[in-house]
Amino acid sequence: MRATAYELIFTEPAQSIWLWNPSPVGVKACAMAPPASRAQLSFSARHDRPVIIRMNAFAQVRAGRAGRRVPQLLIGLVGYGAAVMVLVQSGLGTASWSVLTDGAAKTLGISFGWATNLISLIVLLAWIPLRELPGLGTLLNVAIVGFAADATAAVLPSPQGTLAESGYLVVGLAALAFFDALYLGAQFGSGPRDGIMTGLVRLTRLPVAVVRTGIDVAVAGIGWALGGSFGAGTVLVALCMGPLVGYFLPLLTVHLPAATTDEQCGR
Repeated sequence: MRATAYELIFTEPAQSIWLWNPSPVGVKACAMAPPASRAQLSFSARHDRPVIIRMNAFAQVRAGRAGRRVPQLLIGLVGYGAAVMVLVQSGLGTASWSVLTDGAAKTLGISFGWATNLISLIVLLAWIPLRELPGLGTLLNVAIVGFAADATAAVLPSPQGTLAESGYLVVGLAALAFFDALYLGAQFGSGPRDGIMTGLVRLTRLPVAVVRTGIDVAVAGIGWALGGSFGAGTVLVALCMGPLVGYFLPLLTVHLPAATTDEQCGR
């Protein structure tokens, strides 16, 4: 079994771990059996390529290296929010969830940042039936990203001309992937939207590409119906985000000592 960038590998019966290592990875997962018979998670991946594992909030806090991980998490989330707004300001299209956020903001008459936070809270409710594991990164994602986007909008000048708009699009896309990898690499849990994807993949057993594409199409469609900005940049972001995050994440992931099996499996 080979794990590629931005890919989920699932094991029986329904446990999952994030693997961002392009090297071959062997996995033994937790089973729905008595504790004594649960196998330890093991990896045959190269030790110099960090792997992001699925942990509950308690295990995330106990994992160590907080002196690097916490600042990395905060910088990543602030930068992510700023990158989202750079893409929006380009006027050439943005990520699918930003299309929905833009449409919701226009429909409700609120700022982009407040719409981001509102959608995050609604999406988090869907984690309950999906049985996703929240973490510090999940909560701070809701609290920080939207406000960072609003703060960026207040100081970022509007691009003048096609060249400037294209520059905003390219810079915004690269920054979005970089800061997404930066906050995920801190290993404090995923944001609300990523949790929807991982939960659906785990429950449906469909390929990640199918689930993610379906979510992106549905979200962008709803956002467009609400009046959200949609353009060629939306397609570009959808095609490029995965490869870019796959490039940045191995460079930015914080290597952590192995957590216990129970902590990794959310017990």
